[in-house]
Amino acid sequence: MNRNTKINLVLLLVVAALAVLPLALGLGDHKEEPFTGADAQAETAITELDPDYEPWFTPLYEPPSAEIESALFALQAAIGAGVLAYCFGLRRGRRQGEERATARQQAADADAVGVPGKSPADGA
Repeated sequence: MNRNTKINLVLLLVVAALAVLPLALGLGDHKEEPFTGADAQAETAITELDPDYEPWFTPLYEPPSAEIESALFALQAAIGAGVLAYCFGLRRGRRQGEERATARQQAADADAVGVPGKSPADGA
């Protein structure tokens, strides 16, 4: 097993632990909605501190249900992951293309100089 595989396995285990441990340890059992987002928790805290507080802004679009809101959030996350994957893939493809071009150039230079034992078929 090479080094990258080991690192990937460790990272996968850490992510799984971060997902499972809060549930297994019962974190948030004392709350009515244990795993709400930071926005909802902030809204609750503000309402407790100042019941007459009025927000400065209102949302541009308020989804009709929590399920639709979750679906839109998941869609947003998927689009973001797709953009990141595309950027990483593009970067890797460019790097591989540069390596191939460099190897071809070195083979062509070796052929031009007349290095014995090198033929055009070896470099391509």
